[in-house]
Amino acid sequence: MENFENYFNTNKETWNKKVAIHAQSEMYDIVSFKSGKSSLMPYELKALGDFKGKSLLHLQCHFGQDTLSWQRMGAQCVGVDLSDEGIKLAKKLNNELQLDAEFVCCNVLDTSEYVKDKFDIVFTSYGTIGWLPDLKPWAKMISERLKTGGIFYIVEFHPILWMFDYIDGKPKLKYHYSQDEVIYEEYRGTYANQSSKMVSKEYGWNHGLSEVVNALIEAGLQIDYLNEYDESPYDVFPDLIKTESGMYKMKDQLFPMIFEIKAIKKSL
Repeated sequence: MENFENYFNTNKETWNKKVAIHAQSEMYDIVSFKSGKSSLMPYELKALGDFKGKSLLHLQCHFGQDTLSWQRMGAQCVGVDLSDEGIKLAKKLNNELQLDAEFVCCNVLDTSEYVKDKFDIVFTSYGTIGWLPDLKPWAKMISERLKTGGIFYIVEFHPILWMFDYIDGKPKLKYHYSQDEVIYEEYRGTYANQSSKMVSKEYGWNHGLSEVVNALIEAGLQIDYLNEYDESPYDVFPDLIKTESGMYKMKDQLFPMIFEIKAIKKSL
């Protein structure tokens, strides 16, 4: 069996380095965020509708902007992330903005060991499941943390995008759609600051849509919907074109860029 701990530790080191760079980046725009701008995108706001007064667990929250955006809009939030530096900055922002969200530093797969409450909503978004070797324990943890009738919502980059290697700036078809073997990449910069001199060392895994859906169903969740969209809210892939709506698309769009799943925890 592969030693996933080594992979997770390498990823944690990389994400710890990313935090300071991302906090200064135009993409995360922390100044506007502090002055009241929400970091949430239209898909997640539409999907979760009336969330005011509800408890929300945010998985893989980075340094907490989305968690704090939900909190600021009336949810009671707990954010979880692997990165010590991410959680440290999230707590600092929470205090600075005089909010009362909670933040926990742990591997997302170990969430149930650190967070015992059950939630109305479990939420995760954009660039999360690719860090996990197996989605079954992830889905089991989500089910454990949801109240009966609670909602799980994920909006994520489409698995087709991860079939390409982007290291040289030109997408090159390289990986299987649902590849079991770990993928290692080493490159300069980050998606939020490509000119940064930091070296990103990352281990990841590709998961096809059927794997995501079946893991959730097996864990006792009922799929409400699965949607795919030909656009990304972030300019993080080569040669994207900004649309009138503020989203980003490829010049010759042949496949979706994101998907969303909403699921409900069934009664026993």
